[in-house]
Amino acid sequence: MRDVLPVLGRWYAAGAPFGLATVVEVSRSAPRDPGAAMAVGPDDEVVGSVSGGCVEGAVFELAREVVAEGEARLETFGYSDEDAFAVGLTCGGELTLLVRPVTPELDPAFGDVAASVAAAEPVTVATVTGGPARRGATLAVWPDRVAGGLGTPGLDVAVTADARGELALGATGLRHYGPQGQRREDTVEVFLQSFAPPPRMLVFGAIDYAAAVARIGAFLGYRVTVCDARPVFATPRRFPADVEVVVAWPHRYLAGTDTDERTVICVLTHDPKFDVPLLTEALRRPAAYIGAMGSRRTHEDRAGRLKEAGFTERELARLRSPVGLDLGARTPEEVAVSVAAEIVALRWGGSGAPLTTTRGAVHPPRPSAGSAR
Repeated sequence: MRDVLPVLGRWYAAGAPFGLATVVEVSRSAPRDPGAAMAVGPDDEVVGSVSGGCVEGAVFELAREVVAEGEARLETFGYSDEDAFAVGLTCGGELTLLVRPVTPELDPAFGDVAASVAAAEPVTVATVTGGPARRGATLAVWPDRVAGGLGTPGLDVAVTADARGELALGATGLRHYGPQGQRREDTVEVFLQSFAPPPRMLVFGAIDYAAAVARIGAFLGYRVTVCDARPVFATPRRFPADVEVVVAWPHRYLAGTDTDERTVICVLTHDPKFDVPLLTEALRRPAAYIGAMGSRRTHEDRAGRLKEAGFTERELARLRSPVGLDLGARTPEEVAVSVAAEIVALRWGGSGAPLTTTRGAVHPPRPSAGSAR
């Protein structure tokens, strides 16, 4: 959804109705997570994807129908021998989609939501998917305000409280309520989709490897900052346009920067006078991933210095060093792929092994609330 919102915002601002399909529930080996979206707009233009190609043709027709009818629909797609190559999921999973028409009249807050996401302002959108409330009704919830409504004041109050809790976790998923927001009832189903600011990637050391890691970090959806104390290397022209470049001593910059459980820290300085003070700071704060570049000899020396600084073996176990998975990488771009692969594997609990050597579902069960995106 985050990726297609710029286009949807333009359609919305122009007053052009469009059909929006959102994945609200998945099971087994479904190809996309809840929150994945596809929209059909003016002149049958399509943006986004809900299944990687399996059911997009059927969703295209559904989106056109809901725009013509003005009513939202809930549809489930799963594997079947008869329909697998028509409208089924060939991967064997199952996904449920809410397909709804979007216009300024039906969703007055959509433009504000799109603007907030573009500005990296946190917002959660609650949408009724089933029950006695109007399917497709939306309530946008910011930390300090709300817009829209789900049909009853009690339901709005209960959903607002939950939406702010989910927003703090960056979580997305279904919740159940009574018609007046009763928490012990489950007659109304509401999909909460959180748009927390993108997670941060902090890359220290403005070398060629940093440029490649920054580029792939931005591709993965991180807000990337590159920091180096040497102004001759830390110049914006050496990095992608959407990457922030800071000239500062790495450990001092990190000490003044907020991190959380989604933050990725890549230490590529490869110099004890930079990386030991920096890792001393990094290992004392929340982060999803802390990786440091260097040979095994460099790692041994660095680990010894950190132990002298008072870190235990358990604390040092957070450090991914040498950084990256064993892909045989040589070039900066290949090393960046190995680093990104390790970050993704750690995030989702992957083994890093070739899929040909593993068993079970290709897409493992999704983590519960509070995942990294």
